[in-house]
Amino acid sequence: MFRKDIAAVCAAAWMLGAPLAHADPLTATQYGDFDSYVLALSWQTGFCQSMHERNRNEPDECRLQKEVKDKTGYLTVHGLWPSLPKSIAARGVDNRRWMRFGCATRPIPNMPEVRGSQKCAAAETGLSLEMANKLNNVMPGSGGTSCLERYEYAKHGVCFGFDPDAYFGTMVRLNGEIKQSALGTFLAENYGKTVSRSAFNDAVVKSYGKQGVKAFKLTCSGNPAYLTEMQIAIKTNAINAPLAEGSLLPQPHPGNCGSQFVIDKAGN
Repeated sequence: MFRKDIAAVCAAAWMLGAPLAHADPLTATQYGDFDSYVLALSWQTGFCQSMHERNRNEPDECRLQKEVKDKTGYLTVHGLWPSLPKSIAARGVDNRRWMRFGCATRPIPNMPEVRGSQKCAAAETGLSLEMANKLNNVMPGSGGTSCLERYEYAKHGVCFGFDPDAYFGTMVRLNGEIKQSALGTFLAENYGKTVSRSAFNDAVVKSYGKQGVKAFKLTCSGNPAYLTEMQIAIKTNAINAPLAEGSLLPQPHPGNCGSQFVIDKAGN
């Protein structure tokens, strides 16, 4: 179990540019025959705006959201999702069922299902205090009354036998790398502004090459559209190395953001 107030001790150092987090190698001890991961990152201000506009019960991390000096801090961790393993597909499971149920998919892995509306009903992850502190700084929905980390591990991590610290540490590391890339700079410089998808893609090219553009699926909400999430497909065999040209895989759809969208501001 961990609490957000513990993380406050190291938050200042993190925001002032602490080195990227070290994470032990992420290794699946079972069902390891999958091709890719999707790294899901939220643009936190947009996510919170979408919750407000849909009249959802806003979580604490949205109600208490404040302006921060480093605007890349709004690029936060949602999750890391392994693709459908071949050994599970061989049992008649398709990708739609896998994405819906994850580790609770039947006939295998058939682990306890956790609903998105009851995240705190999921089992504790077993995270170390050190990693919990690091995660709290980049996953606003972790701990507290939101329990996002429990849900993510129960749905996408536990059935692979991932070490919890390695699993979440990998997310922390990748999030930090993207914040420090040309794409992170682009997001910070355009905070509160309308951008074109082509300009966003140019920032991806500067960071990860032309082939990286198709690896990014963007989700927007509202009218005019504003960014809420980006999902990035990463090769399984590249997950433990720094992101680079050649690390990413194309996705079948670019998302719903259209030709232009807003990089939303806090409170908008």
